[in-house]
Order: sequence, then C-alpha cells, then structure tokens
Amino acid sequence: MKNLGSLLLVSVFSGAITLGAYKLFMEDSANGPITVTAPNYAKNVSYKGAENIDFIKAAEQTIHAVVHVKNTTTQRVYNDPFSFYFGGGRSQEQYQIGTGSGVIISQDGFIVTNNHVIQNASDLEVTLNDNRTFKAKLIGTDSKMDIALLKIDSDEKLPFTIFGDSDNLQVGEWVLAVGNPYNLTSTVTAGIVSAKARDLSNRGIQSFIQTDAAVNPGNSGGALVNTRGELIGINTMISSQTGSYVGYSFAVPSNITKKIIEDLMQFGNVQRGSLGISGRELTGAISKDLGINQTQGIYIDGISKNSGAEKAGIKKGDIITKLDNKNINSMSDLTATIQTKRPNESINVGLIRDGKLKTVPVKLTKTENITYEFNEIEFENISDNDRENYNLDYGIKIKTVNNEKYLEYKNILEGSIVLSIDRIKANDIETISEYLKNKKTSKALYKLITKDGEVTQIYIN
Repeated sequence: MKNLGSLLLVSVFSGAITLGAYKLFMEDSANGPITVTAPNYAKNVSYKGAENIDFIKAAEQTIHAVVHVKNTTTQRVYNDPFSFYFGGGRSQEQYQIGTGSGVIISQDGFIVTNNHVIQNASDLEVTLNDNRTFKAKLIGTDSKMDIALLKIDSDEKLPFTIFGDSDNLQVGEWVLAVGNPYNLTSTVTAGIVSAKARDLSNRGIQSFIQTDAAVNPGNSGGALVNTRGELIGINTMISSQTGSYVGYSFAVPSNITKKIIEDLMQFGNVQRGSLGISGRELTGAISKDLGINQTQGIYIDGISKNSGAEKAGIKKGDIITKLDNKNINSMSDLTATIQTKRPNESINVGLIRDGKLKTVPVKLTKTENITYEFNEIEFENISDNDRENYNLDYGIKIKTVNNEKYLEYKNILEGSIVLSIDRIKANDIETISEYLKNKKTSKALYKLITKDGEVTQIYIN
C-alpha cells in the first residue's frame, strides 16, 4: 500500500507539470509563433574586401592588350641519317609551331613577351583579341631575364596596357593573369601575390613575383596586372612536376621588364650595371659560423676588380642591408634593384661595418668591365662583339692566366670563351663566381671555345 501511494503521488505531480507546460506554450502560441534562438558558434567571416575589388574593369582593360603569339621554326630532316655526314641523301624541311602570349605596351604596336616563346623563330605571327592577325618583327631579346620585344604595324592605334610600379606591389595583393593557355584566348585568372623577389635558381640571379593565379602552358609572355589594370609583371614560368599549374606561377617584375624594353629600344641591347660584389645571404646558422649578430643582409665574400664597389671602398666582411633605402635580405632582393639600373648610375649602399651603420654611394660599372679572379685565372663577361661573332647568348671570357702551374694551357685559355665549368653553365660572371667561391678544390673541367673557334674541354688540376 505504501508503494502504491508513492506511485500515485508521482503520477499526480507529473500530470501537473504536463498541464502547466501546455498552458505556457500552447495557449501562448495563439498570440504568435515562438522563436527559439540557438547559440551561434559560427565564425563571422567577411568577404567585403574582395567584393569591393573591380575584377571586371581590370580584366576588360587587359584582355584587348594581350595577344596570341605563334612561333614557327624550321629544321632540315634527312631521310637517311648517313646523308647528313656524307651527302647525297634526300632531306626535307620540317615545321614546328609553338604558341604563347604577349602584351601590347604602346599604341603603335610594340609587344613584350618571353624570349622562350619566340626563340629560334623563322616566322612570328600575332593575333589580337579581335582576331586580326599581323606578322611580327623581332626587335631584341634578353635571354637572361627571358624577355623579348616584338613590333607589329597597324594602320589603327592599338589598345595597350600601361606599366605599373612592381616595387609597390604588396604580398597578399590581388592580381590577374591574362593570356592564352592551351590556345584558349583571352583567359583571365585571379590570385594573390604569394611572394616577391623569388629566386628558383638558388644562385641569386632571379627575382620573380610569385602568385597563386593559375598559369599554364601558353600563358608565357602574358600579362600580370593589378586590380587597376596596370601591368606589374610578365608571366614566364610555373613550378610543376607535371608541366601544368599546381599552385604557384612566376612573373618578371614590370620595373625590370620596363628597363629591358627601354634598353632594347634605345641601344639595341640590354645595358647592365654591376655592383661588383660576391656574397652570401645571412641566416642564423651562417651568422653563427661567421661570429656575427646580424642575421639578415648580404655578407660580402669578395670584391671584383675595377668594380664600383672596389672604387667606393666597400670591403670584404661588410654586410649590405639596404640599396636606395630598400631593405635587402637576399641576393634576389639585391638583383631586383640592380637590374633596374644602368652603368654609371649611382646607388646608395647601406651597410654594416664593425657593428656600425653607414651609407656608401656607388657608381655601377658596366658588366663587361667587371673581372673575377679564381685560382689566378681572371675572368670577364663576354662583349657584344663576342656574342655576335660566336652566335652566343651566354659565356664568360678568360682575360689572363697568372698561375704558373697552368703555363702549358696559357695560350689555349687566354682569350677563350668558357661555356661551362664542371658542367655549370657560364651564364655570366655572377653565376660562375657564385659556384667557384664554394668550390673546395681548384680542380675544374672547362668547356670552352678557343680563339680559333674550336670547342674543346680541358681538365685543370
């Protein structure tokens, strides 16, 4: 009976709760719906900044100035492989067509593209966004920075893009890549600037803008523009194991491109100024080995003879931290600034010496006048005459041989043009000096063109 009474009491109590809940919720619902608000755990993400960017205007300004470049190369193919050596066989010309992009930079038809897009071309054809086609003339190239200048003739003024200031470009800034990937004309992709002064060679001779805008084969030579439609780079390469875009693309900065184009128009070749130093990028580990506290900048290992740095009194052991008030943390930072200058222009070099900051004005020297010495062999860059006479776009020249151990090679070496050392391509003095300064032995395999025009290899111990 006691258990039955307890059960009855619980039942009555439960009924009362149910009735109260009914009165509270159901009858009040007649006066309006009930709103139950759950806690909001979602992160408040705003895309307002991206929505305010006018991609349409920038794209519209650019696509009419970006052209499709067709490169036709020819080579003679022999039906009988022995006829190439002994004659008498039949041959035929084989045509190969390559395509890329280009950017009109003036209303009278000057077009900038990549050197590798037009290399070895026997015929160049340019197609505009309105499908008009023109024969193009090659004005000049810079194989080192992969830039070429073309010219087309039109009776009408052509749409063109204006140069922006790539030095003012910020990491994280929106950019558009415009070109003709896979022959798909007027393709526009968007991304941000991922990095500046990027060097893929690990030798400090490159200074690319890195973006995550999709760039694929055919985009080469196309435009990289900011949201105002200003040209801030020429798309030139991707980093990929497949040959297609996988996340990063690279462009030659507009300030470097503009200087190259101006040189080609005015002088017919690129006027390169040189500081005349070799050095290392400082890191924590390198600074520790050197026994210094500074962990950013360029530690100077050597000074080239006859260079502006030598004449200005810059010394081995100085640390370059600024050029014209721009921070210098890597060799590619230094390269990016120097490549916008010409010989005989002055640049203010901010450096640390004996723990003290100082600024030294340096007059840049023409690269042909710079020499570099290794193991008592003095090298210099090849001249324009050398390039023309030997049909070369790279190489360095052996100026003098002063090492008595190499007297037997002296007549062969002096005046010869070095194509490679230990199979490292001799692009210029900077490339070879960077390699040789880290070489632990004096032994080297030289591939060179002798004064007689013969290609040979000499192993020097």
